[in-house]
Amino acid sequence: MCGRFTLTWDHWRRIVDALGVDDDGEAAASYRPRFNIAPTDEHFIITSEFERRRARRAGWGLVNRWAKDNRRAAMCINAKAETLDRLPSFSDAFQQRRCVVPANGFFEWVGPKTKRQPLWIHPRSGGLLLFAGLYESWYPAKDRPEVTFTIVTCAANAMIAAIHDLMPVVLDERAADDWMNPRERDPLSLKRLLVPAPNDLLAMRPASPLVNSVKNEGPALLEVGEGSTPDLFESTRG
Repeated sequence: MCGRFTLTWDHWRRIVDALGVDDDGEAAASYRPRFNIAPTDEHFIITSEFERRRARRAGWGLVNRWAKDNRRAAMCINAKAETLDRLPSFSDAFQQRRCVVPANGFFEWVGPKTKRQPLWIHPRSGGLLLFAGLYESWYPAKDRPEVTFTIVTCAANAMIAAIHDLMPVVLDERAADDWMNPRERDPLSLKRLLVPAPNDLLAMRPASPLVNSVKNEGPALLEVGEGSTPDLFESTRG
């Protein structure tokens, strides 16, 4: 699954260059590095409009346009690849509103409940991860839409399977364009893209236990936590 992620790059311009989006709009104005993005937090998504990529602010946790409130947002942060075309919460967005969610890492945990050790999973290359996502707009007030999103998950690859049975779907550039294409006449064909990431794409290392609280932010969260045992994680790298 994906219950917490990061986008720690310092400068919006660097993200613009990497993603090929227009350098304007509300996403640019509100951007800041994030080390602990949690459910219901505001982030941004990438959509495709007239063959151009657009960055849009959005809250994490999909709220359907017919919803009367956003109380279920935290329960809709992930959509399983196997069922997203069938579940009412996601099927309409799958047909018409597919997006990419930029990140440069995500967290999973190991250890007993009383002493959970976060692991930061990130690209070996240091680049961006392009998560497959779905988005919706709902209306908390008339004429005031709010964009929300969910991250699509699939079966874990060999590395992640050592700690969890699911992982976010990571798209390459070509797959991202196919996934976002609003003119796709056969969305079901896009499910071919919703597969585990290659085993050599990602690296994993322990992070600070500060990650365990959604209230914490900042670079210190990616430092190896006191008492961590790096040898434990060497065996999960596959």
